[in-house]
Amino acid sequence: MALVLALFCAAPLAAQSAAGPVAADRGSVVSPVLTIDSERVFQQSDFGQRVAAEEREKLSALESENREIEAQLETEERALTEKRAQMTPEAFRVLADAFDAKVQETRTAQDTKFRELSAQFDAERVKFQQAAAPVFEQLMREAGAAVILERRSVFASATVVEITEEAIALLNETLGDGTGAEDR
Repeated sequence: MALVLALFCAAPLAAQSAAGPVAADRGSVVSPVLTIDSERVFQQSDFGQRVAAEEREKLSALESENREIEAQLETEERALTEKRAQMTPEAFRVLADAFDAKVQETRTAQDTKFRELSAQFDAERVKFQQAAAPVFEQLMREAGAAVILERRSVFASATVVEITEEAIALLNETLGDGTGAEDR
């Protein structure tokens, strides 16, 4: 039994060591299975960092706009409250209802802007995944891999099959920040 186990384990090791020098010459691993931290690849790639910077900038602008609108609405609400003493309840109710409708419309408009921004950033992530696919395929070919698994879904693996850093470097070289990804 021990001999069978030793032979069973020796064959893959021999195959890996035979392929090892070739892989070392290319600077990549040879394995049928590779792992990657896709979130880290996106966040640390030039493409992902550009998208994150744009997201921060646009969200900051929207938050600033929201604060300005909030200040305007608070001023308008105070003015309406001050007028209340000089108005009939019916007349005040008409103005108060109109103000409430304006607040709701404004809130809906700002929520729509936020959802549109979120959709834009989701689309950028999809664009990244599509642009990155050939790079991942290249890494798979170089390693003789059949599959790349998400690192967080793998219980245990040898660190040699983890290609996140290599993927980031190749993506930065190939895609850059993604602004010219359609042309590449």
